Amino acid sequence: MRPMSAEAVGMHMPAVVTLDDVAAMNAADSNGHRYETSPEGVLSVMPPPDSEHAMIASRLFAWLIMAGWPAEQVLQAAGVRISGPDGDGGRIPDLSVWRKPPIRSVWAAVADVVLVVEIVSPGSEAMDSVTKVREYASAGIPQYWVVDRDSAQTVTLHRLNGSGAYEAQARMPLAWLLQTVPADHLD
Repeated sequence: MRPMSAEAVGMHMPAVVTLDDVAAMNAADSNGHRYETSPEGVLSVMPPPDSEHAMIASRLFAWLIMAGWPAEQVLQAAGVRISGPDGDGGRIPDLSVWRKPPIRSVWAAVADVVLVVEIVSPGSEAMDSVTKVREYASAGIPQYWVVDRDSAQTVTLHRLNGSGAYEAQARMPLAWLLQTVPADHLD
């Protein structure tokens, strides 16, 4: 099958991409891309995660599970609905931690989300460090962690402040974070 040109893709895209459309695109993509949309309707295509990305996600997942978080409340690549003034968007954080298991849905409501984690992939730096910071904060998610793909796999821990914006609380290598207990960082 020949790849489609941007022009051909554009001719077949609906004028407004809904969360149902994005869910269908995710289900149909056999190459592992993740499709997301902002509350303003901007479509983003994220590259498939590589093995380093998967290892970081697995290490964080295991750290949380070993500390006693129930597996039903620590989810990898679960969609969350991000509401905005112009409508709803959908993001798929690499890892999310919940107060209670979310209701089964492609795009779960963020009301019980404690933490979302994004692992930076090549090409997603601006999305993870600017766009998603703004969107997750406006959705009221209490904590947002970003794992850089530098040699230390530096984790920046952001916490929502009283004015509804994130403040960086700490930056540390992933190996250091994993030597602590999640209760040191999560409410």
